[in-house]
This record gives sequence, structure tokens and C-alpha cells, in this order.
Amino acid sequence: MLVGLVGKANVGKSSFFKAATLAEVEISNRPFVTIKPNRGEGYVKIECVDKEFNTQCNPRFGFCIDHSRFVPIELLDVAGLVPGASEGRGLGNEFLNDLNEADALIHIVDVSGSTDENGNPVEKLSHDPEKDIKFLENELDQWYLRILKKSWEKFSRTVAQANLDVKKSLAKQLSGLRVDEEVAQDSIKNLNLSHNPATWSNEELLKLARELRRRSKPIIIAANKIDVEGARFNFERLKDKYEMIACSAEVELALREAAKHELISYVSGEDNFHIVKSNENKLSLDKKTALNFIEEFLEENKTTGVQDVLNKIVFEKLKYIAVFPGGVNNLKDPQGRVIPDCFLLKEGSTALDFAYKLHKDLGDNFVKAINVRDKKPVGKEYKLKNRDVIEIVARK
Repeated sequence: MLVGLVGKANVGKSSFFKAATLAEVEISNRPFVTIKPNRGEGYVKIECVDKEFNTQCNPRFGFCIDHSRFVPIELLDVAGLVPGASEGRGLGNEFLNDLNEADALIHIVDVSGSTDENGNPVEKLSHDPEKDIKFLENELDQWYLRILKKSWEKFSRTVAQANLDVKKSLAKQLSGLRVDEEVAQDSIKNLNLSHNPATWSNEELLKLARELRRRSKPIIIAANKIDVEGARFNFERLKDKYEMIACSAEVELALREAAKHELISYVSGEDNFHIVKSNENKLSLDKKTALNFIEEFLEENKTTGVQDVLNKIVFEKLKYIAVFPGGVNNLKDPQGRVIPDCFLLKEGSTALDFAYKLHKDLGDNFVKAINVRDKKPVGKEYKLKNRDVIEIVARK
């Protein structure tokens, strides 16, 4: 799974990326600091099942803190976009094409209104962040339209002459954008388009591009810089019009860096942190002042929002669930690690899907699955639930 971070320059994308991954990236108050896309490992957070079994897990991938399990996902931070990106302005086509593989997008918006449309710093609240939301959606739609219209006459003529299935042909043409047959069919049906693409007007093609983009690249808006004075006003004004989560990447980054250096204990997504008493003497006056500000911020906001954004894009927009492999009589792997794995699967996945996720041989030789919690056997068509613990039994 790949989640792309998008937005105009200088809105805190790199700060969000570093806060989510602790990867070393350059952060600066100027446009186009990021040129080549950065890839890193972020995490979604779930309640670990180990507590129910009175044990402590030992993850092979990700980590677990106070029975909160952090499961890795891949994040992609592309360079900031500017109006006209879909036409190549600011190397826009190159940056957009970096997003081909993304399953979903997080749109980082400077909700404090302190960066203009080109990413230059301006007085806070002087720029309307709603303009950034509209501009990015338009650039993405125009990007899809450009790809859709490439060789369109030949495509539509071939479909009509050979009497090809429109949805299959469209999915094949746009497969690089993660458009599959289901997305294509639902988009065509929702727009009530004819079965002959040669008759579709330019207006209908734009509507189709927009529909395909919405379905194949779902978006969550991260209303960043909510810690800036006055930013809450913009957020309250826009929150009912757009699907957005208030966040402060800088506050989250400060907390994670402090936790990394064992100055505080902090679990991402929580509403508090604790200073490590044994290292309290290492805190300078500036750091203590910063932590006091962060403490007040968390009291008011309950969370930095970064973890909430990651969880929402994966579990609500992409509709994934977390499933743990385990044995009824043994939760350890051959190396002695307890509940070492947690996998993310699409909602609606079955026990057989899970078996193949673990290993092809387990799927090919599937006999049954066992729900480890109640020790009851289930068949291959059993629909998995979030946080299920499943043992796969296969022929040897």
C-alpha cells in the first residue's frame, strides 16, 4: 500500500512526512525544497490483541508501545505543486506522474493561510486555504483528463469498431493510475454515460476524469499548522464542506524526536506525554518552554492529528482491516516471537485470501481456518473482521 502526500510548496509536507516516518529529509521555509520524491515507512495504529492474551507481542515489522500496535505502510512525499502543474508548470507533470502508484492521497493544506498560491510565505490568515483545496483537486482532475484524452480518438474508435467492453478497455488504458474494472464501471454508471465512448463530449470526459480520480485516489485533507494562532478559525469555517482533520506536523515531529532521544515517553495519537525523570536534567530552558506549549496544545486539541490522518486514510477511505496470524495453542513463531505479524487486508477479505497472503502453499493446500479467540473452525469463505486472530490449517 502506498499513500502519497500532496499539496503546494511550503505547507509542511516534508514536516508531515518526517513526523510520520522520522526519515531524514530537508525542511525549509521556501518553495521546491523537495524535488525528488521521498519514500518512507509510516504507521497506522491499532489496539494490539496481545493484551487479550495476557502477553506482550514482539513485532517483526513495525512496533508496539503500551499495547498500541503500529503497522507499517509506505508513504511518498512528492514536490510541491503549483497552479498549472497539470500543464507542466513547475515540473508539475513530473511530480504528478510520481503519484501514479499511490492508492490514496493526503492533501497537506496550510490552514493558517500563511503561504500564497505559489508557496511563498505571507502574513498568516492572508491567504484563503480553500483556494488550495480547489486548486489541487482541479490539477488532479486535469492530470487524469490529460491521460484519458491521450490517443482518445483511436481508443474510442477501436472500442466501437471491435465492440469491446468499455470498462475493461478503460481500466486497461488507465491501469497505471490504479483504475480497475470496478472503478471504471462504477464511474461510467454513476455518470450515466453511453456504451459508445466516441459519443462522449469534452464535458463528459472531464466529469469522468473527476469521477475516476475520486474513486481511484481517495483524498483526506490534513489541515496543517493548526497550532498557528488564528488557524482554528479557517478550520471551523471549512470543516463541514471538506473531509479534513486538523493537525500540526511540527508538534508531532517535536514529540517524536523528543521520544526518540528518551526525553519523554509518548505514543503517537495520544493526548499526553510524560517527561522521563531520569533525563529531565538534559532539557534546556528552550525545550522545557516548547514542551509546555505542546502540553497546552494537546490539552486543547487532544491529538496532533498526524496519526488520525494516517489511520483515516487507511481504515476509512481505503477500507482496510488488520488481521493477526496466530496458533490456538501457540502464539509464537519458530524464533520465539509472540504475535510477530499483523497484516492489512481489504474489507471483505476471506480466510482463504488471508492464507494466500501468508504463503501460496497455505492457500493452495487450505483445509480450514480457526478463530483463535473462540477456537472455532471457519471455512475458506469466512469474512475476516478487524483485529481477528486466525490460524490457517493446511494439508502437509
